[in-house]
Amino acid sequence: MSLYNQRGVSAQKEEVHAATKNLDMGLYPKAFCKIYPDFLGGNGDYVNIMHADGAGTKSILAYLYWKETGDVSVWKGIAQDAIVMNLDDLLCVGVYNNIVFNSTIDRNKKRIPGEVLEQIINGSQELFDNLKQYGIHIQYLGGETADVGDVVRTIAVNGTMTSRWPKKKLITNEKIQAGDAIVGLAGYGQCAYETEYNSGLGSNGLTSARHDVLSKYYAQKYPETFEPTLNSNVVYIGEHKMTDKRNVDGKEITIGKLLLSPTRTYAPVLKVLLEENFNAVHGLIHCSGGGQTKCLKYVPEKVRIVKDNLFTPPVIFDLIQKAGNAPAREMYQVFNMGCRLEVYTPEKDAETIIKAAAQFGIEARIIGRVEAAKQQELIIQTKGGELKFGA
Repeated sequence: MSLYNQRGVSAQKEEVHAATKNLDMGLYPKAFCKIYPDFLGGNGDYVNIMHADGAGTKSILAYLYWKETGDVSVWKGIAQDAIVMNLDDLLCVGVYNNIVFNSTIDRNKKRIPGEVLEQIINGSQELFDNLKQYGIHIQYLGGETADVGDVVRTIAVNGTMTSRWPKKKLITNEKIQAGDAIVGLAGYGQCAYETEYNSGLGSNGLTSARHDVLSKYYAQKYPETFEPTLNSNVVYIGEHKMTDKRNVDGKEITIGKLLLSPTRTYAPVLKVLLEENFNAVHGLIHCSGGGQTKCLKYVPEKVRIVKDNLFTPPVIFDLIQKAGNAPAREMYQVFNMGCRLEVYTPEKDAETIIKAAAQFGIEARIIGRVEAAKQQELIIQTKGGELKFGA
């Protein structure tokens, strides 16, 4: 059994999928978010979309960093994580504007004071204000903040996004076909709308990252940050502290900052692409939970996805893999490995997408292609060899 499973989490969410298998899949089963008829407005030319997600266990990393350094501003990044994990899923069905956001924050009041809530709430509004500069309007309608110390040990930061969107402007992944190129957008570096280096980690796989990289010091000092019934052999088994530093592109960056880089949104890029080159976008995949295998859930059945030109994984993934001695197969199933957004497009349009990303300082390239196949298949070429996955 993998360390990931021993810690009580699942990259593929098998039990979740089994529990929800009988639910209505919406109008477009392969779309990245569920899409329903326009119940809100009753207009057949529009659809309703609602999505819920959050920062996951990344909030525990923020808790550790704040407790160790006193830097309360780190919680603004958690606000961004919860928002972007919703927003970038909506982007993948074509929605990039006129969105409503509600937050849900569950805290243990004995450990999480009001100043932390202020950072999360104000950080949310700051992100929305920044996105307005790029023509992306998200209305923040508040939400629920509950003191539930008997339920959570520290804090859980989640949210819900809703949009009413024109049906003719949807991306449903039904157009993905053999012959398409896959353009990948990097999640690391520092793009035009970021203020510091982004490790590219995002908000998935943080349970693994936290326990593999950080030392037993945290288990002893902060027992509230892990499930007490876990075997000690899988709890904080690394060598590092949050304040240890690594050299990244000539800059000294702490391990804590690498683990806590706020999840990058691709909204400014997608707004340009979807307004100016809508027909060139056959499909969109956000490589979140499930990492580089996420695409298998959303591409058509009879295709082979070949990813043979992915980015060299940035420093944070090398750090995590070495710390936990994780096999490449598990790494690519859990993490985005530096490429968090895939655009499926006719090969002739790939350069247009690459240039659109470059306008914002985001590296993009053709990472693979779609081929015809008898059954769905995914092939990933890594430096250590080829990995194969089926549906």
